[in-house]
Amino acid sequence: MDKRHKTLGEFIIENQSSFQYSSGELSKLINAIRLAAKVVNHEVNKAGLIDILGAAGDTNIQGEDQQKLDVLANEKFIQTLKNREIVCGIASEEEDDFISINSQDEQHQNKYIVLIDPLDGSSNIDVNVSVGTIFSIYRRVTPVGTPVTIDDFLQPGDNQVAAGYIVYGTSTMLVYTTGDGVNGFTLNPAIGTFYLSHPNMQFPETGKIYSVNEGNYIHFPQGVKDYIKYCQQEEGDRPYTSRYIGSLVSDFHRNMIKGGIYMYPKSSKASEGKLRLLYECNPMAFLAEQANGKASDGKGRIMALKPTELHQRVPFFCGSTKMVEKAEEFIANALK
Repeated sequence: MDKRHKTLGEFIIENQSSFQYSSGELSKLINAIRLAAKVVNHEVNKAGLIDILGAAGDTNIQGEDQQKLDVLANEKFIQTLKNREIVCGIASEEEDDFISINSQDEQHQNKYIVLIDPLDGSSNIDVNVSVGTIFSIYRRVTPVGTPVTIDDFLQPGDNQVAAGYIVYGTSTMLVYTTGDGVNGFTLNPAIGTFYLSHPNMQFPETGKIYSVNEGNYIHFPQGVKDYIKYCQQEEGDRPYTSRYIGSLVSDFHRNMIKGGIYMYPKSSKASEGKLRLLYECNPMAFLAEQANGKASDGKGRIMALKPTELHQRVPFFCGSTKMVEKAEEFIANALK
């Protein structure tokens, strides 16, 4: 059978043995995320037909206005993961604190925790621009049989056992890794099945796209300003093309396919950066490194950072290896 005709379910079963903890739990967990993604995809596609556009009237723990679809996606993913009784804890970008989950049969016997950004880029929903979901999976570090604690969630990215995203765009794709490469699956909406469409995804070593909110240019550190000017200079294969969607999932997905760098540096408006280490940067860094790319905070590997709080923010530079290294070089030179 052509591997591109393989369903996500078949792929998970066939590749389960390549995962070091092949008890079947992780496979069930990926399947639960697949189910929740289909539910959220259905709701996203109804946007404009029913009252799920616009602000919900609340703010999340980040101080950001919640969109109605933020709330809906958050509820659907948490509900689906709880119902499957696979995880012992969930942390969401939309929740103040982590959620501890008991198994009905045996107290706290599950081994995995999930961190999730239920609807990345949701402010784009009202204008019909691609949005996404980002997820990160770890094995708990506290003893099985006890309630999860904050220590289970404050693990460095290097401890991730799986990570991925769903992009709800012109087609809906689920892209994930368990540490053995990156594979993408496209949803056939007619039958509700994900099929392997992008096997062994890889970042080109370099690219011609840079993705950054240049409206914040005046607030960026000097090294970042210098790198942006470098991208704009007419020399060799430059100037590069500026492409910024404003949905991390969409910008990352395009750059992985075409080659490019995504940047969200710290600034005078956001001294620690804006993106969340646990819900956005770590999972995307895991995917990038598994796809021959690189992810950095401007100084070193994102996944080497030891988190100190659940909603910690960090600067983020991610994409084609040579482009990220060049950005790091400009940042280092500006500090000399």
